[in-house]
Parts: sequence; structure tokens; C-alpha cells
Amino acid sequence: MEPWNSEPWNLVHEPHLNLVADDARIVPRDTDARILHQGTGGEIELPAVPRACHDALAAHRAFGERAAAVQADRIDRVVGAVDVENGDPPAVDGHLPSRLRWKLAHARDGDEVRVGRLHASTISVMPNHRIEARAPRGAPPAPIRVTDPDRLRSVMEDAAHVAGCASALVVPTTEAEIAEVLLSSAAVLPIGAQSSLTGGATPCGDVVLSTGRLNRILSIGSNRARLEAGVTLADLDAALALAGAYYPPAPTFAGAFVGGTVATNAAGAATFKYGTTRHWVEALTVVLATGDVLDIERGNVRAHPDGYFDVVGRTGSVRVPVPRYRMPDVPKLSAGYFAAPGMDLIDLFIGAEGTLGVVVDVTLRVLAPRPAWCLAFVPFADRDAGMAFAGALRDAAKETWRTGDPAGLNVSAIEHVDARCLELAREDGVDRRTGVTWPDGTSIALFVALELPPNVTAEQAFEEIGHAREPRAAGGRDTPIVRFCQALDEAGVLDAVEVAVPGDLARITQLTALREEVPASVNRRIGRAKQDVDGRIEKTAGDMIVPFEHLGELLACYEREFERRHLDVAVWGHISDGNLHPNVLARSFEDVEAGRAAILEAGREAIRLGGSPLAEHGVGRNRVKQQLLEELYGREGIEEMRAVKRALDPRWTLASGVLFQPG
Repeated sequence: MEPWNSEPWNLVHEPHLNLVADDARIVPRDTDARILHQGTGGEIELPAVPRACHDALAAHRAFGERAAAVQADRIDRVVGAVDVENGDPPAVDGHLPSRLRWKLAHARDGDEVRVGRLHASTISVMPNHRIEARAPRGAPPAPIRVTDPDRLRSVMEDAAHVAGCASALVVPTTEAEIAEVLLSSAAVLPIGAQSSLTGGATPCGDVVLSTGRLNRILSIGSNRARLEAGVTLADLDAALALAGAYYPPAPTFAGAFVGGTVATNAAGAATFKYGTTRHWVEALTVVLATGDVLDIERGNVRAHPDGYFDVVGRTGSVRVPVPRYRMPDVPKLSAGYFAAPGMDLIDLFIGAEGTLGVVVDVTLRVLAPRPAWCLAFVPFADRDAGMAFAGALRDAAKETWRTGDPAGLNVSAIEHVDARCLELAREDGVDRRTGVTWPDGTSIALFVALELPPNVTAEQAFEEIGHAREPRAAGGRDTPIVRFCQALDEAGVLDAVEVAVPGDLARITQLTALREEVPASVNRRIGRAKQDVDGRIEKTAGDMIVPFEHLGELLACYEREFERRHLDVAVWGHISDGNLHPNVLARSFEDVEAGRAAILEAGREAIRLGGSPLAEHGVGRNRVKQQLLEELYGREGIEEMRAVKRALDPRWTLASGVLFQPG
């Protein structure tokens, strides 16, 4: 909370009812009201605030010598500006000491704010479903528009290998430059690293707006990191490592830009423990298509009970409706605009895939201290045995989190690759380059990340591995590594496991390289087929998630739908989340078409099983995924998304055709 730099008796004109205070307390929850102590000893009561966010004002919070701003987070019923009148209303007698001199503030909807001993004549109170935009900062001249065909060729397609075309490329460095590009262009596509797997970062005649030069890390703290949208995950992790912190939900591709991960609500290996990007974004700065800029802090702006936000721009106010569809209850979801009753405004822009605004500045929550990790590559000859082992690790990890057992299995991620993935890796010589081997006949392999205390060393880890088979009565130790090795031994795979212990950076790099080479090997083959066989070939893959207990049913659907179409498929993904990706190795455009049909059927099965056909990669311009988005929410749901788009981007400037067609 930033210090308030005015005198305690000055007027407060901040939105969402910022009140000057030097102490705060919360009345009992059953009264559902909030009392704030003003710097002069007076008090303000907000009666019957619906679902008041009591956590916003922690009891006994220290505010320091000077007064600080105290934000009342959800003042849903107190709306409009209020006029303060002198008076001593009987209704407040008994609420506070009678010696205080009272004033009564009437809000336009009939609610009341009772103010005591204030040295001001008015207080501005704004409903917290409203947000005021500001003018963009920075030098106004627009960046140079690159139109040279050779330069544009580098941004013609993303990792999905969908053919595209760009009218120009701009690489702005300020908000004002971004605003000028948006106002002077008919169609703009914001991009980051173009690691999208959906065609969402492939232009279709747009001006491509790259965030590559917005690459400054602005601040790193013990629990927050503020950075520009073009910072890569690799650079963020390196900076956090120096500070002894880390960002848990980062996806596996370290070259991705932070802004891109926000745009798609990206998720990674550790979603099982830490959730998706959405759970870690604390603030955003977004340039709207109108050229206005929003500074959004989590908790400050929530939807009106009737389901809308009011965005006050420099030329007027727009009402943004909240879609009414119900989102599936799964750990990962990147399926159009977030929607929920009373939702936070910040969540509308997370996962919007650049269609509602250009993210320029992000504040992320981070964790410290940074743990140590033990990584393991665990091959199984029998797929069912591997699935059962993954389920047992999930259960053990959840029990460890519940009990806080220091010797428990604190597993943050379990990744999966199938036999076809391993065949491709061998064809490409990945086993020889990394030195990571696996037995012939392996049908499934798991990558397991075990979190350990920060002070665990390689020597200690190797010693514990050596004692794993010793009975405890004979002096064996009970530690996370020992328990993990015992679990591997019970599963009959301990001798085949490849392990990277804390501090063994070379081995960690090798195991990570094997994991990353699996999707890379498929993408290379798709790229070659597109170039050598048919220019219409593109990445054809699924991104489904189901509750873990239904994962076997989803895998059976994959086999049924792809095998009956005689398709070559590799399956990998995040087994701990119930999120596995089938990828077609297309040998012809006919394979692409057959693969789309198979993915459509598998996506429908995911919906039937209570999951989502769109987990972490987003929707983009992929027609199959756009169809699955409509099947998930219905045609009415898509129309509700279009209403949000029209409110914030009336000219349909940003990322047109991404998520859904204009209609």
C-alpha cells in the first residue's frame, strides 16, 4: 500500500472510496459493515455493504507515522458523488460515541454514508465497478512502420505454421506510440515471441505490433515483480534467481514473453500446485483500442451485481457487459473471456488473447525463498502402471500440502510423453545429445519435479538416494528424496530412473532439453511437410483437460478417433493436471483435415467429461478451436463475447478474427 502524502484532513477524491486513515479495524462479519478510523479520530460507517472484502483492511495493520490510503474494496451500493450535510441523525446514535459531531452523506441510490468529525465538506465516492482511463505516457511520435517484404517475412507465422501476411511491422517503446498505432490503423495484431500454437500470433493483413522492445524489468521484490510485456520468461527467471525468488506458473517455453503468457492465461508444468498465470497477476497496464490507458490493480474494480463494468475514457464512458456463461471447473482454462459474477476487471484482460487491449506493463506475484528441485525421468513399460504411479504421486503431494510434512512428497509437476514421442526423440538423436536413455519397449515416461528445501545440496541428495533401500530400523533416513525413491522402488522402476539432483545444473539442463525436444521434434516435421509437401499443412493438435479421474477415458477417445483415421500421433502433456496434447504428424493436407475432425470429436468428449477442449494454448485463429469454443459456451456465449469486444474495441481494430469471427 503506497503512503498517502496529504494531510489527514484533506479531501479524498480517489475512486473506490480511498479514505485517509492511521488505523483500521473491521466490524464483525455478521454485521457486514465496515468502520474506518479517520486520522482525526472520527469514523466512517458503510452500512450493509454486500459481500464486503474484509481482507482489504486487515485488523491491527500498521500504517506508520503518517496517514495512509485505506481502500474499501467493494462498495457496491454506495454510488455516485455524495453531498455531505450537517446533521445529527438519530439512526447513528449508538453506533459510535455520542460526543462525535455527525454529518450525513446521501448517495443517489438512497444509501447513506455517515461521517464523523471530518475536516472536509465533501467526499467523492465512486462505485467500484467503474474505472477511469488516462492518457498514454511517452513521446507521441509513432514508431517507424517497416514494410520491407524481407523484414516482414520474419513475422508472417507463429509456431502453428499457419500461413499469414502482414501489412507493416512496428516495434513501439512507449504507451503513446502504441496508442498512435492503434488509432491510425485499421487492423493491429499485438505479438510477443510468436510462440503461439493456435495461429493467434499470425497476421492476416494486420499491422504487426511487436512488444519486443518493451523489455525492461522495472522492479523485483520479495513477493512482487513489475516488468514490461516484452520481458522473456528466461530473463525474468534469471533476475528472480539473483533475488532468491521464483515465478511458479511459467510455461515450459522459456523464450515466451510475459505479455503473451498474460494474453493467453498460459499455464505450465507446475499448474498442479500453483495454478495458471491468472492466479499470479496483481496489476496490468493496458492500452485500449481507443488510445486510452487503464491501470488495473487486482481487487480495485469488480463487476456490478447486475453484471457490467463502466470504463470512463477521455471522450466518454462505455459499459462493458460480463458474459453470463458458466466456465468449466478445471485447473487450466484458456477459452475466451473470463466470466463470473462479481469478477475482477483484471481477469477480463487475462486470457483475452490481445483482442481487448495491448498489455504493456505487468506486476506478478512471486515466491521466496526459491526452492531446490530434484528432477526425475521415469520410464514405464506399461502405460496403466505409469498412470497409476502419477495418480499416487498426486495424492501424496496433496497430503503433503495439507499436513505440511517436511518429509512428504512435495511434487509440483508431473509431465507425460508417450512411446511415439520417445521414438521421435531417438530419430533426432536427442538421447545421444543429452545422455538421457530409456529402455526399449517404454510405453510412457514421466518427468517429475520434486520440490526440496533451498539448502539441500547435491551431496546430501546423493547420500539420501544411496540410503533409500535401507530399512528405517537399520538407520535409514526419512526425507522427501528417500520417500520418492522408495515409491519408485515399489513401482519397480527405480533402476531405470534418470535423476538430476539440486545443484547438478548439467543434468537438469539435459532432462529439460529432452522434455522440450519432444514438441520441437513434431513442430520441425510439420514445418518440413509444409515446405516440401503442401503449403496448406499446419499444426494440428488438441489442448484438452478433464478431471484427473476421467483422464483414462479421454486417452481412450484419443486412440479411438485418431487410429480409425490412420493418423500418426504423438501425445504429451501435463498429466498431473489431466491435460494431454495429441499432435498429428501430418504427411499430407488430408491428414490435417482428418486430424481436425478427430480433435473436434475428442474436444466434445472432454466437454462431456466435465472438462474443457481449450486448456492452456488459447483459441487464436484456429477454426477447430473456435468451433470448440462455441460448443463449450453455445452461440449465445460467443455473442456475449462479441458484446464485450464491441464495447472496448468498437472499430474491431485489435486481433480481429482471433477467438471468434466478427459476425
